[in-house]
Amino acid sequence: MAETTTYTAEEFGFHPGDIVQEWMWDDDVDDGIRTRIEDLTGEELVDEDYDAAVDGVIIWWRDGDAEDDLADTIMDASAMVNKGAPFWVLTPKPGRPGASAPGVVSNAAKTAGMNALMPTTVSKDWNATQLRAFGKGK
Repeated sequence: MAETTTYTAEEFGFHPGDIVQEWMWDDDVDDGIRTRIEDLTGEELVDEDYDAAVDGVIIWWRDGDAEDDLADTIMDASAMVNKGAPFWVLTPKPGRPGASAPGVVSNAAKTAGMNALMPTTVSKDWNATQLRAFGKGK
């Protein structure tokens, strides 16, 4: 069996002191990812009601949530994030409950005015896709 890649908070692009906003939290999220981000930043994740600029965003998205809702959430979150800050959508891996069809994150990102990079495995059950504003590709 292949070993699962586990992303560190640094690999997400977060730094000590960063305020990271978390959207669409539910009891199925990977608490290991959350803990690694909080340990690195020294700050608790803030929720979608936080009303000041943030240094990064993670959105937990699952199939069953409407694609239009994901696009709306991306737009709402992008209004709060500092320019050029790390912006991620985390989705259950294929074969896991809540896994989305290929292209859903990319389509929602495009609707919201962003590019979706290639998804990557970040834990046993979750993949993550980094989003960037149009024209900001690697």
